[in-house]
Amino acid sequence: MDPAGYAPDTSPPLFDAVLLDRDGTLVHDVPYNGDPDRVRPVDGARAALDRLRAAGLRLGVVTNQSGLARRYFTPAQLDRVNARVEELLGPFDTWQICPHDDTAGCRCRKPGPGLVRAAAEALGTVPARCVVVGDIGADMAAASAAGAAGILVPTPATRVEEIAAAPARADDLPAAVEAILTRMRLLRPAGRPARPRCVLVARTDSAGDVLVTGPAIRAVAAGADRVVLLCGPRGRAAAELLPGVDELVECALPWIDPEPAPVHRGSVDALVTRLAATGADEAVLFTSFHQSPLPLALTLRMAGVGRIAAISEDYPGSLLDVRHRVPAGIPEAERALSLAAAAGFALPAGDDPRLRLRPVTDIPGGTPPAGDLPDEPGYVVVHPGSSVAARACPPELCAGIVAALRADGHRVVVTGGRAETALTAQVAVAGAVDFGGRTSLAGLAGVLSRAGCLVVGNTGPAHLAAALGVPVVSLFAPTVPFGQWAPYRVPVVRLGDPAAACRNTRVTRCPLPDHPCLSGVDPADVVAAVRLLGRAALPPGGSGARRPVPALAGGGSGR
Repeated sequence: MDPAGYAPDTSPPLFDAVLLDRDGTLVHDVPYNGDPDRVRPVDGARAALDRLRAAGLRLGVVTNQSGLARRYFTPAQLDRVNARVEELLGPFDTWQICPHDDTAGCRCRKPGPGLVRAAAEALGTVPARCVVVGDIGADMAAASAAGAAGILVPTPATRVEEIAAAPARADDLPAAVEAILTRMRLLRPAGRPARPRCVLVARTDSAGDVLVTGPAIRAVAAGADRVVLLCGPRGRAAAELLPGVDELVECALPWIDPEPAPVHRGSVDALVTRLAATGADEAVLFTSFHQSPLPLALTLRMAGVGRIAAISEDYPGSLLDVRHRVPAGIPEAERALSLAAAAGFALPAGDDPRLRLRPVTDIPGGTPPAGDLPDEPGYVVVHPGSSVAARACPPELCAGIVAALRADGHRVVVTGGRAETALTAQVAVAGAVDFGGRTSLAGLAGVLSRAGCLVVGNTGPAHLAAALGVPVVSLFAPTVPFGQWAPYRVPVVRLGDPAAACRNTRVTRCPLPDHPCLSGVDPADVVAAVRLLGRAALPPGGSGARRPVPALAGGGSGR
């Protein structure tokens, strides 16, 4: 700490590298181009790439070049075209090229994750610390399947459904670069007073919300002597799993809880007394974009808390000392981290900004009941329930998914809460192990910790899997933005209709007949997604072990 009392920024950077598609992203698309004279960079490409280089980011190219397999050009011609790209745009630190066509069944061809994984390895990093910039859905699918971030820069050739499915989008390459640099800047900590004795952090809604706030809470814990987490009853079980928390205070806040009780002066006075008893001299209030931190900020002022930070679009008057604002579309984990940074807290060196849990073996109930789980790790978990009805996959479809996975040779475990035992029994009927109602959230973490993959909707267990590093097949209803709420920094395949009429409506119950955003998912695509993610183990001699990875519907590209 320097003499002024400010801690230096030693936090790890958000990204190490940017991986770019070639045709349509760096240069104008000339189908199967083998002529260097036809290479034309997109507008502003050189200046944009130089901004990334100046920021210390390494650059790579990840490109499908099926023209090699189809013999439209030779390897020597491809080399000359790529040399011309570098002549015009500057050097790249790695080139990763898939030479196959879409019949080869290779793992390198986008939308497969192979090129992204290979580029990250060549650059001495991991996919989670990379951003992929491309112009079609296959580029975004490859990024997600590898666990990398993705930004789509559409062209006239980009399909509408690819634009709707993208985790993030930009109008052009310079705008994509600005978005990357903005996300990195948001996590740089501001100066602050000396290290606080006790900081109260608040995230008072559901389990998934609490889990995605975990990296920000760890950042606060790294800069404070003690951390008290104010949580709601819906998030208490998740709060107990987070590292960095010294004390929990549970309260259902009537301005946050989805089924709020009436506001009474006595309950507010009791909350003021309880918060004052924590001894917190500072508070950081984490909320979703549609929630206001100001009622809690007023309560904390009444409790004597001296410094309060929050994200607020509304004028806070004297209720906030740090009023932070965040661009739309930032992943929720980064949104929370950016608030911690604005308050002067950063993750310590060596703590990557991903979701984490305390060791599940250290948590009461963290070891699942023995006897029924497959002996070997690598099974597929299917979790059909959801805390929000509009995001749940139809039960009959989940049963079909289990049947398809079993037919492909996978061992399957179906999980659910104590109120979901009828649902899990219906879904598990095709030969899965039914674990419905048999575990706490900590026990579910124990089940997931040995899984090869999780098939789930947009609900808390998806973020639990992300905290354990388990790949996710996300049956994602588009009621909220995928880029904000997708499982963070783990390999993901998104399935479902991203352009359905419920898109971005935030509805909690589907207003449309037959739940069209998810009812059209083909169980065969779930099987393909599990294979693409590449971690789900098959038993020896399993029928799927010798088949090539099938392409996901809509994932093909001639490039």
